[in-house]
Amino acid sequence: MSQISERKSTIHVALFPSSGMGHLTPFLRLAASLVANDVRVTFIAAHPTVSLAESRALSSFFTSFPQVSPKQLCLLPNDESSSNTDDPFYRRYEVICSSCRLLPPLLSSISPPLSALITDMSLISAVLPVSRAIGLPNYVFFTSSAKMLTLFMSFHKIFVTKAMPGSQDNKDVIEIPNQEPIPVSWFPPPLLEEEDNFLKNSLIQNGKSMVDADGILINTFDDFEPDTLNALNNAKMPCGLPPAIAIGLLPPANFGESHSHPLAWLGNQPIGSVIYVSFGSRTAMSRDQIRELGDGLVQSSVRFVWMVKSKKVDQEDTEDLEDVIGQKLMTATSGAANGLVVNRWLNQSEILGHPVIGGFLSHCGWNSVTEAVWHGVPMLAWPQHGDQKINASVVKRAGIGIWEESWGWGEKDMVKGEEIAERVKETMRDESLKARAASMKEAARTALGVDRDSGRGFKALLTEMWGAK
Repeated sequence: MSQISERKSTIHVALFPSSGMGHLTPFLRLAASLVANDVRVTFIAAHPTVSLAESRALSSFFTSFPQVSPKQLCLLPNDESSSNTDDPFYRRYEVICSSCRLLPPLLSSISPPLSALITDMSLISAVLPVSRAIGLPNYVFFTSSAKMLTLFMSFHKIFVTKAMPGSQDNKDVIEIPNQEPIPVSWFPPPLLEEEDNFLKNSLIQNGKSMVDADGILINTFDDFEPDTLNALNNAKMPCGLPPAIAIGLLPPANFGESHSHPLAWLGNQPIGSVIYVSFGSRTAMSRDQIRELGDGLVQSSVRFVWMVKSKKVDQEDTEDLEDVIGQKLMTATSGAANGLVVNRWLNQSEILGHPVIGGFLSHCGWNSVTEAVWHGVPMLAWPQHGDQKINASVVKRAGIGIWEESWGWGEKDMVKGEEIAERVKETMRDESLKARAASMKEAARTALGVDRDSGRGFKALLTEMWGAK
């Protein structure tokens, strides 16, 4: 074993994700990448999980990667009457945060001793005091775009200065230090409310705590977000900010379920002819919008695979598909050569990697964006909530997708089938999008090379962790 490999093998890192597949998935990929670099990994998962999809993903991962040591943080009893939110995922964040006082004995019991802890961005304010008390370096894994990180780290200052809509300035854009201004219309609506709410309070608390972390890891790469990454590590940024380290794109880890039915159907379609339609694990559209979307897909005459979701939490998706999409649409797609509709969890990266997929209609959750980039699939962006408009702006600026900003937030604005059909056809016909997506795919797959920015960042991270032992 070389001296470098010997050093890597002495590093022992614990990973601690938050609630939801959007946070769990990148942590599993990070764990797989660390293992590939001969790093010992302990994976701490909150128990119980909030969704069936999370439980299955963890089980599949530990089976595929037996060298990763699983640990459970058994959550304290949940008093829902005192919760600040009725969202099941946010409520689980609250419980995980309140249970973090159970971490010290768990972390101290891990053997050999840990070199560092990598904590989810939504838990850092609760975890950092624990890691500091036991002298353990603590890095943040930011599970969204670098562009979103600039808002995440600045929002508490913006909020304090009252430079938000409704203030006397009533600005249309918000100034971010050393960044292009962010339009107010891109902000998640809960951040614009005058009253306190879970998302706003979480962003303020965790944004303040980020400055005390040892570093911030981001699943992105220089060719994808060059200006933002350069600004985050620019000497002109406010003093005291930890380094923002691009470590992506993290390759999809080879674990999880395959779904023979969609794959069999895809195998009978022409190369590049199918658009994949999915809005992630948390987007629950109204029935009316679901049916407008279905009408639009049928009207477009483009082949499609559509993963329908009507509930926010995965195990609640128990309704018959016909009840969700309606008898008319069920009849139009049943047995049709040009469409397949499913209402169960799919291995999205596996679908996007199929050669017949030529487009992706997506909410622009960051995992979906990075998977599309990894597989070179052009995107039609339709943000629904959260960070997704900011992520959509990254997609549009990189030239790998179309974003119709007039569609607004999916939770509030109805988009008609005719409009959807036109944008689907435009996405699938745009040769410049295809060429740019193919080019970005190559850039993503070379970014982790030893002489490239993300590769150097990953190597520097491991060297720093080894030196901290």
